[in-house]
Amino acid sequence: MRVAVLATDGVEQVELDRPWQALEDAGAEPELVSFSTGTITAYEHIDKGEQRTVDTDLGSADPDGYAALVLPGGVINGDFVRADADAVTFVKAFFDAGKPVAAICHAPWVLIEAGVVRGRRMTSWPSLQTDLRNAGANWVDEEVVVDGNLVTSRKPDDLDAFSATIVEEFAGSREEEPAEA
Repeated sequence: MRVAVLATDGVEQVELDRPWQALEDAGAEPELVSFSTGTITAYEHIDKGEQRTVDTDLGSADPDGYAALVLPGGVINGDFVRADADAVTFVKAFFDAGKPVAAICHAPWVLIEAGVVRGRRMTSWPSLQTDLRNAGANWVDEEVVVDGNLVTSRKPDDLDAFSATIVEEFAGSREEEPAEA
């Protein structure tokens, strides 16, 4: 199962690395999708962290080629991704296809921009609750929330629950896919 992980400079390093590792451990193939090839700089809150190599640039990434999408957090990452029309279109395509999407921390900003939160029960970093409510979401303060094909989580402290839930939810969507002939 190929899983797109959409991120750019400023992504919260632990929110990129921990779900990535959980997906790999479960046999999935995560791919880092970003605005351009090369590397992105992860952050540890407000301090620069490590570089991560981009697997696929956004212009070449086809949502049909992925079974699911992960949106890691980070204030800078969330703001840059939501401001990019191609990134927002990429994210919306997963919802239009009914594919599972997981977002943590500040990543729900991107979901607001994609127009996919109205009527959804979800969580995020607490400072996004007004944004989500204003966009029509039912915001709750829980470590992980599943609403249909959407998994959301609040913060790095919730990564164990978030990672376990995305592995479970993504595996469930794979079981529902028709067998290839």
